[in-house]
Amino acid sequence: MSLDFYTAQSPFTDPGALTPHYAGLPDDPAELARVARDLLIHRGEGEAFGYDIPQDRLHHDAETRYADDILRLLVERDDAPLARRRPLQDRFVGVCRDFALLHCSFLRHRGVPARLRSGFADYFRADGFHCDHVVTEYWDDRRGTWLLADAQLAEPALHGGWDVDFDLMDVPRDRFLVAGEAWRAIRERGADPATFGLHPPQEGPFFGERFVAGNVRLDLAALNKVETLLWDVWSEEEGVEPGRPLSKSARVPYDRAALITCGDVPFDAVRQLFAEDDVLRTPRTVLCMAQYNGTSEVTLRQDLP
Repeated sequence: MSLDFYTAQSPFTDPGALTPHYAGLPDDPAELARVARDLLIHRGEGEAFGYDIPQDRLHHDAETRYADDILRLLVERDDAPLARRRPLQDRFVGVCRDFALLHCSFLRHRGVPARLRSGFADYFRADGFHCDHVVTEYWDDRRGTWLLADAQLAEPALHGGWDVDFDLMDVPRDRFLVAGEAWRAIRERGADPATFGLHPPQEGPFFGERFVAGNVRLDLAALNKVETLLWDVWSEEEGVEPGRPLSKSARVPYDRAALITCGDVPFDAVRQLFAEDDVLRTPRTVLCMAQYNGTSEVTLRQDLP
């Protein structure tokens, strides 16, 4: 049942009316990762590519939640087959979540069970900091297990700046920690919360236990096929410093979620927890805290589980 669930598109990954553009896509998961990579540029990669990203795209592309809207922008800019590598000026300007979202959409279209995973990667920096990141998790039928894949890594020209010495279609689970593993590392194994976040403490406020808790919410939502933007938030305490630790009672839902979102994820348990816990469940209206466009309330397209 769970494999069927993750093979079907979600409202976020469904190409909808743009499905005909999926004709001609390859079957191989690694090739599909490369297709996703060649359609997008991360909004932090302009300097690495020597490309001055237009401000309107820098500010607005990555606010696109749904795969069909991403595809619509891509097709408007270049109506070539999706498997054809796009010039930089015709790419969608996104973030890690968008590489994973398209890769997941392609995999589901090809009948491969797939889901997004939110967590923290250690391969973007050399100082031991774990960077907020999203990857794809897909079912490898031959091996009978879930594997992590990072479509954003499918650009060899950028590997010189990253510590990538592994198969991008089988990312080691000690190099990318799903959010629940990061939470448990902090709570159970004494990991420093300040080494997890969007950036280290000296570079801004988005780090620490609260940030990891937000990632736990995002990861549980993604396991329920609610693949929101990374800055769509809910169950946040307003006016509290992001780096400040949670209270003992506030940690309880995240302790529960972390236990069931690590290792062999029990499908029925993640479905039940998401449906029943008011702190963890994604509401119909979320607070979008966009980096460039400011904060606003956004009502998502569909009723959520």
